[in-house]
Amino acid sequence: MNDHYLAQLAEQLLRREVSVEQFVAELQRPAIADLGEAQIDLDRSRRCGFPEVVFAQGKTVAAMAKIFHAQLVHGADVLATRMAPEQAAELLAAFPQASYNAVGRTFRISQRSEQTGGHNQPSHAGRVAIVTAGTSDLPVAEEARETALWTGAMVTAIHDVGVAGPHRLTASLPMLENADAIVVVAGMEGALPSVVGGYVSCPVIAVPTSVGYGASFGGIAALLGMLNSCASNVTVVNIDAGFKGGYVAGLIAKNAVRAFRNRDNPHSP
Repeated sequence: MNDHYLAQLAEQLLRREVSVEQFVAELQRPAIADLGEAQIDLDRSRRCGFPEVVFAQGKTVAAMAKIFHAQLVHGADVLATRMAPEQAAELLAAFPQASYNAVGRTFRISQRSEQTGGHNQPSHAGRVAIVTAGTSDLPVAEEARETALWTGAMVTAIHDVGVAGPHRLTASLPMLENADAIVVVAGMEGALPSVVGGYVSCPVIAVPTSVGYGASFGGIAALLGMLNSCASNVTVVNIDAGFKGGYVAGLIAKNAVRAFRNRDNPHSP
């Protein structure tokens, strides 16, 4: 049970809208929203750092609307990935406060303010940079960017700095200096994460994309190249897995901020 829902429940108890018995029963109830076709894990944020994420592909609009409503009632920010424009059009009518990224195919409903922009702005949930090798990698990069924003991180995006023009990357290095984690999205031979890794002191999450000609084998060449990176700070997620890259980066950033706070105040949350 998250803090938002617990506070809401306590207020209802104080207003005598629920009895003591109902309050205790609600506290003891498993943190699952049973929606019939879906069982929503309402305790995931406490256990894992972030709420449950919805994979939209193959789901009906009606089912997703129920899921989103349950999450919002319990104070969770909504993120759905791989959502088709047709699904988004219907859901935006039901949730006008939501935002849909047509390039990244993500759907978000935020119940808090966000921070985006330059790398010198403060952030309470850490700093994440998203770097793309080429414009063709943007759909995967946008999925990663939207996911990192959903985690609460401040996000800086640097596009089209692949190894065919290495001077483009070096010109952007100052924007990477303060990142807690960097997501590097690349197809073709997948060389860019190794190059980025050689310049920075934070974790680099490499995301191979299926962009490339025949011998790229739908991203397998990039995946293998990244797995064989000689840069020690590079780790790799699945092909076209922008969500996973953004999620891991957001988690690293969040924990980095928490560790920094606890260094001076061991009792801070």
